[in-house]
Amino acid sequence: MSKTPLFFFGHGNPMNALGGPYADAWTALGREIEKPKAVLMVSAHWYVPETAITAMDAPETIHDFGGFPQPLFDIRYPAPGAPWLAERVAELLAPMPIRKAQDWGLDHGAWSVLMHVWPQADVPIVQLSIDRTKPAQFHYDLGAKLAPLRDEGVLIAASGDIVHNLRAAVWQGGGAAHDWAERFNDQVKQALTTGDDQTLIEYAALGEDATRSIPTPEHYLPLLYILGARDKSERPRFFTDAIDMASISMLGVRYG
Repeated sequence: MSKTPLFFFGHGNPMNALGGPYADAWTALGREIEKPKAVLMVSAHWYVPETAITAMDAPETIHDFGGFPQPLFDIRYPAPGAPWLAERVAELLAPMPIRKAQDWGLDHGAWSVLMHVWPQADVPIVQLSIDRTKPAQFHYDLGAKLAPLRDEGVLIAASGDIVHNLRAAVWQGGGAAHDWAERFNDQVKQALTTGDDQTLIEYAALGEDATRSIPTPEHYLPLLYILGARDKSERPRFFTDAIDMASISMLGVRYG
């Protein structure tokens, strides 16, 4: 069995779940790849002071947002869970303690993209939390520990946004991208293309563009799991690339 791919999804506005060019790109991914045995998803929206993993048979569809149209709240993505994968992840991360959670499910960082990749909801999904108490290097190293899953038929995915500044977002009518958002997005793409992982781990050193693009780290950190899990000979492909709402990067990254 060949290695499964790695995906980082720039998921952006929850409204993307209802369709559009980004949803079309996510659908195309599902058509291009062999269906995996299961998916391990790291989403920006499970950002808690611990490392936890969903361990139930039937994860709930979580609508972790407000103020959006009812059709978004009507969505259910009934993909099964995979308790066996939760056990395998705990084994790979040992001796670090991992809480096997029954109180989460699939948040919109997961289902808003995966419902387009596998619309039949027939691929088991497990979510891994992001421990907000840990530095960036920790998340990169965790990704490296999870890399053996790629040889076991498990696809590792992450969902966030390279640039995510809601205070600077233009909600009505789009608007041109802020110059700092474009510059930082380009810096990240350049570092990804050259395999400069250390720059991406130490992103704050990139200065004000980084600070404005990542006012809080939860949407950026999922990328580091994918970087850590990749084979260092792999080079990225970008399956989506735009600045939406002036300050949200929709960059999508694939390895393998």
